[in-house]
Amino acid sequence: MKTTMSPLALALLAAFSTFACAEDAPIHQLGTVTITGNRPTSLPTQIPTTIEGITQAEIEKTINATDSEDALKYLPSLLVRKRYIGDYNHAVLSTRASGTGNSARSMVYADGILLSNYLGNGASFAPRWGMVSPEQIDRVDVLYGPFSAAYGGNSVGAVVDYVTRMPAKFEAHAKLTLTHQPFELYGTSDSYDGKRASIALGDRQGAWSWYVDLSRTDSEGQPLTFPAKNVGKPSSAGIPVTGAVAGLDRTNSNWLLLGAGTQYHTVQDQFKAKLAYDFSPTVRATYTFGLWRNDSEGRPETYLRDAAGRPVYFGTVNIAGSSYTLGATDFNVSNEKLQHLMHGLTVKSNTKGVFDWELAASLYDYDKDRLRAATVELPGALTGGAGRIVNQGGTGWNTLSGKGVWRPDAAHVAEFGYQREAYKLASIENATSNWIDGAPGDRNSAFAGKTETNSLYAQDSWKFAPAWKTVLGMRYERWTAHDGATSNRTTTKPHPERSENYLSPKAALAYQASDAWVLKASLGRAVRMPTVSELYQGGINASGQLINNDPNLKPEKSWTTELTAERRFANGQLRLTAFGERTKDALYSQVNVLAGASVSTVQNVDRINTKGLEASYTADDVWVRGLGLSSSLTWTDSKIARNDKFAASVGMWQPRIPEWRATGVANYDVNDQLSLTLAARYSGRQYSTLDNTDVNGFAYMGASKYFTTDVRARYRINRQWSAAVGIDNLNNYKYWNFHPYPQRTYVAELKFDL
Repeated sequence: MKTTMSPLALALLAAFSTFACAEDAPIHQLGTVTITGNRPTSLPTQIPTTIEGITQAEIEKTINATDSEDALKYLPSLLVRKRYIGDYNHAVLSTRASGTGNSARSMVYADGILLSNYLGNGASFAPRWGMVSPEQIDRVDVLYGPFSAAYGGNSVGAVVDYVTRMPAKFEAHAKLTLTHQPFELYGTSDSYDGKRASIALGDRQGAWSWYVDLSRTDSEGQPLTFPAKNVGKPSSAGIPVTGAVAGLDRTNSNWLLLGAGTQYHTVQDQFKAKLAYDFSPTVRATYTFGLWRNDSEGRPETYLRDAAGRPVYFGTVNIAGSSYTLGATDFNVSNEKLQHLMHGLTVKSNTKGVFDWELAASLYDYDKDRLRAATVELPGALTGGAGRIVNQGGTGWNTLSGKGVWRPDAAHVAEFGYQREAYKLASIENATSNWIDGAPGDRNSAFAGKTETNSLYAQDSWKFAPAWKTVLGMRYERWTAHDGATSNRTTTKPHPERSENYLSPKAALAYQASDAWVLKASLGRAVRMPTVSELYQGGINASGQLINNDPNLKPEKSWTTELTAERRFANGQLRLTAFGERTKDALYSQVNVLAGASVSTVQNVDRINTKGLEASYTADDVWVRGLGLSSSLTWTDSKIARNDKFAASVGMWQPRIPEWRATGVANYDVNDQLSLTLAARYSGRQYSTLDNTDVNGFAYMGASKYFTTDVRARYRINRQWSAAVGIDNLNNYKYWNFHPYPQRTYVAELKFDL
């Protein structure tokens, strides 16, 4: 499905609304953003750059939220590659100058506990969204860019902080959500349903407060992969079959789609508990425990039928006079069982006086993490047979930090601290005689390694004149990589230890030009260290050489700038931002020739330049009382400026960065009980390959443009009960990001609050 709507439409609506609301603007002393609110955030108290956010009330009104990442759905320049409800391994975050293949270029926290997965970089290293349910969220704050010294190089895109609930008195919540997605693509025509139930309790008695949340998601996702073959030469070999679907691949070459695969049925359980104790009115200790379990089944469907109408999954077949051979794993069958644990402990003071402090530690543990997949053909594989087991038990990360906030006088707020982040990868693949429940056999491959970053930082927010404020900061990081090893069936190659040091300066300047206008400029350096899997997860060829990985990768080094003008109105705000980024040694997978063979290896791309403009507008009571508008428009030009290892990519677009994107949300409170929402998102053309040869985005493995609309109606029945119905992708746009995104999806909710 195609649309002729201009990407400027939502921005024009916002601009028109600006003039409608420009009267009676209040005095607004902004300077740097000061984080306030009824729940503490892990973000620095003084933020020298753009920040956006959304509250629990806004989420409930405007978003059909089935997962925590849905809270980010309409924020400027952000995209979460969520393929289906409960997507646990590919829902990565994209930002202004970082595509969905660069998951390590953003940071996601929940109450200061790191959820981002820096064991790798890419689609399969998504943040651990499952550790936060939508009902737990009190608000979400998003800091754009690497302009705060309090964060490392992974903040080059954005820092997301989920602030979750903590009760002031006894409260109870329960929610039931049902979803239904009719899906038609290639030879697949089916419906996929989901259900989610949650219950939460909390209370505060004296110095103690607690909150527990339990939820279960049972979700059927649409097919995500499609076994295909390039059109072959005429041949009489093979069993004649019908059902193959002719199409064009992402390079516009003819191919045949033979079936659908990776159709997940996933059941997830989440338990979250928070316990807090107030030592005094200004000092609180908080312990957080999270348990996330996931059982999933990936099942395929063949489109091929023989003369008797029986499904065909393997062997040599003949389609329209051409011969094709189906491998045993072309239609892949898999089961996955995961159990992850999270612990977090924070002790902080909040006097808002001369000095405040915070100590925090967290642990994320792959307690159980096992994938089983068949290596024998269907349909026999459904009852057993040979396979492989991938075990990542023992993998995880831990963090430790301490920080202080010093306010010597009204002009200065200084923040400083120490941080340690440590990551461990332990992955082994074994053969097995029975992929369903057999014991591990001989080793196929293994990857192991550790990285650690120790950091010191300091920054000072200084109001040096009545209308001027600056933030100056510096971050020192010492990064080490050690205990790395890559193995095949018989050989293990250890990797030498590495240690490197980096300084990252930060600077921001804000000017209160008038009561309504604030101008800001920010500059920051970010050093994004290579992840454990980029360094060590590869292979060893017959000659004993490493392939598909490079333990000597350089870190990415980016300089990012931002110029912003903000205009406050009586009931809204307009923000205009120009941003730029120059990245040296960007980390991307590209083809390399080793020992006469072409292999895809993570390598350093010499330089990528990005520039862009972003507009964001929000307002309440626009034209009529109760109508709220929120919109954004982003233009980006992100090109590869130098790449000595792949000359064909120079001058091409950075993968997964569209030139245009836009969001818009209109919410109307009909009365105190009923609210109605219409929302839309647009993204322009984009590419997945460095040389931009994937010109057809509307195909399996392509990355397409899209325009989708969502609707939601929420009705408060009484003080305790509320209900909502909604439709995501109302216009049923069929769009892709390697895998197909969901088509039109119906959502119904029933909620109880006490």
